[in-house]
Amino acid sequence: MPDSNITKRALAQTLKTLMEQKPFSKISVGDICSTCGMSRKSFYYHFKDKYDLVNWIFYTEFITKVQTDTYDSAWEFLEDICAYFYRERVFYRNAMKIHGQNSFREYFVEVMQPLIQSFLQTVFRAEVDSEFCKIFLSDAFLASIVRWLSSPEITPPEIYLGHLKRLLIDLSHRILLDFEPDNLP
Repeated sequence: MPDSNITKRALAQTLKTLMEQKPFSKISVGDICSTCGMSRKSFYYHFKDKYDLVNWIFYTEFITKVQTDTYDSAWEFLEDICAYFYRERVFYRNAMKIHGQNSFREYFVEVMQPLIQSFLQTVFRAEVDSEFCKIFLSDAFLASIVRWLSSPEITPPEIYLGHLKRLLIDLSHRILLDFEPDNLP
């Protein structure tokens, strides 16, 4: 299996390099293979398509780490994912532009929803509609990350998260002031 991982990593690095030079939509499997010096047969032995390769990169570089780390809070997880996206911002700025079936955006939401669900179980009462909350938070997080990564002058993750933290705290305070405890469901 080590040879398989070497091949996959070589294809992944080649795709990352190509995505620094041109948009994902302009990169073919043939481009990846010829740049990497591998055959298309080798590529398709390891991946269904170039979308699968993008998702594999995220899974192996970030998600496998998340599964072995323990976080004391959801905020620590956000710090880690934002630091990772910032380090790999050129790749993920381009990956987030991919739309449609099998896109990275779709995969990102799919991967994030169980993590968000786990967080929700520690925060909300049982009667809260957790499916609605999970979908809302994963969509909101995706939209915010896309906007952050897409800005021409991307701010460091500490600044981005500082803005997010202030927003959430101020919004929470405002909501508490607007609603009387007797009116809460």
